[in-house]
Amino acid sequence: MSAAGVAWSGEVLLAGVVMLGASVQWLTGMGFALVAVPALILLLGPGDGVALANCASGVICLVGLTGGWVNVRLRAMVPLVLAAACTVPLGSWVTNQLPEPVLLAGMGALVTAAVVLVMSGLRVQALNGLGGALTAGAAGGFMNAAAGLGGPPISLYAVNAGWTIREFVPNALFYGVVVNIFSVLSNGLPQLRPGSWIAATAGLSAGALIGRGLAGRLPDRIARLLVLLLALAGGVSTLVKGLLTS
Repeated sequence: MSAAGVAWSGEVLLAGVVMLGASVQWLTGMGFALVAVPALILLLGPGDGVALANCASGVICLVGLTGGWVNVRLRAMVPLVLAAACTVPLGSWVTNQLPEPVLLAGMGALVTAAVVLVMSGLRVQALNGLGGALTAGAAGGFMNAAAGLGGPPISLYAVNAGWTIREFVPNALFYGVVVNIFSVLSNGLPQLRPGSWIAATAGLSAGALIGRGLAGRLPDRIARLLVLLLALAGGVSTLVKGLLTS
């Protein structure tokens, strides 16, 4: 295959990955990074893959939040976002320092562990109160900058705080907007070809249309399980690739 054919195939695959991640995010309110990050870092490398995930997740959260600002509990979110601001630079530093095979293995392990923890609905005493908010925010900031995975610690915090899904969604979206802005400022924009930017944008738009179209037609429990299983498969695949190339 010619170089142009390889590039075109890669851009089609990139659009498909972003579309899948965006559609499950719109369908279930979660899952873009869990589903898309493993494939993005395999396609683009850890640095650009995470940076693109930060950009795409931030856009999705911002659009999703446009109708839910009034439901954000700003007082509860302040310690979460302040803690994240402190650890985002550390996550970026780790990404820039480690060899690619180690990063692949580490990110695969993070995705896998995050999925298992979210599926378990684990309750952790340390995630209660102000200390729990600071711990969850700090973990989310580090994981978002290092691997694009800021959501799972906030999900665990919400479970331990007893938040309902109505309380969780707008606050998680708000956290996603803020922590992804921090992460983009720290990691920078992904260095992509113009065709790759077009593919990612097209995938993001198509995913939003598909997710909105399917919303309400697929039972929430099944949709959530599908997201987590896809994420688990991606995490394990990335972990294995990192181990085999080290």
